[in-house]
Amino acid sequence: MRAFLILHGWDNFRPPGHWQYELAAALHERGERVAYPQLPDAAQPDLDAWREAAAAALAEAADGGARVTVIAHSLSAMLWLGARPDDTEAGSSVERVLLVAPPSPGYLRANPAVAAFAALEPSCPAAETRIVASDADPCNPEGAAAVFAGPLGLPLTTIPGGGHLTPASGYGTWPSVLDWCLDPTATIVPR
Repeated sequence: MRAFLILHGWDNFRPPGHWQYELAAALHERGERVAYPQLPDAAQPDLDAWREAAAAALAEAADGGARVTVIAHSLSAMLWLGARPDDTEAGSSVERVLLVAPPSPGYLRANPAVAAFAALEPSCPAAETRIVASDADPCNPEGAAAVFAGPLGLPLTTIPGGGHLTPASGYGTWPSVLDWCLDPTATIVPR
C-alpha cells in the first residue's frame, strides 16, 4: 500500500490551478491515498506549528503501514530538510521525497514572516530524496545546487527559467511530477 503526502509553501492556501492541487486531484482520481493538508496560518507560518502539522499529516498518510511519498514545495521543502517532520515514528514509512523549489536561507532571513525557517540546518533525509528547482528562482537566487544539492549530496533536476515553479511561472498541471509519483523511474521535466 502506498500514500502521498503533499505539503505546500508560504502563503499557499492550496488554490485550484496550482500544480500541487492538480497533482492531488489526479492522484485521487487514480484511487491513490493522498494527504494534502492546509498547514496552519500559511500567510504567517509558525515553524513549530508547521512541523507538528506536517508530522501529523505524515502519521495519517502512513496509517495502516502505507509507504509514503512526500512532495514538498517551497517553504515546506525547507521545513522537511531542517525541521525534519519525518523524525517521528511515522518517519520510517517515508520511501521517497521530492523537494521542489526550496528557498534559500538568505531569502528567508529577508522576509520577517518566514525568517525563523532560515535558522534551520538542512540535513539529508533518510529516504530517497530528489530536488527539483529552477535556475531562475527568485526565492533562491544562490541556486539550489549551491545551497542544497551540492552540500547534501542530493540529486537535482534543474528546470530552465521556471521561476519559483508556481502557476505564475506556468506550473498549473505538471504531468511529469504525476508520472514520477506513480513510477519512481520517471523523469521530471519542465511543464
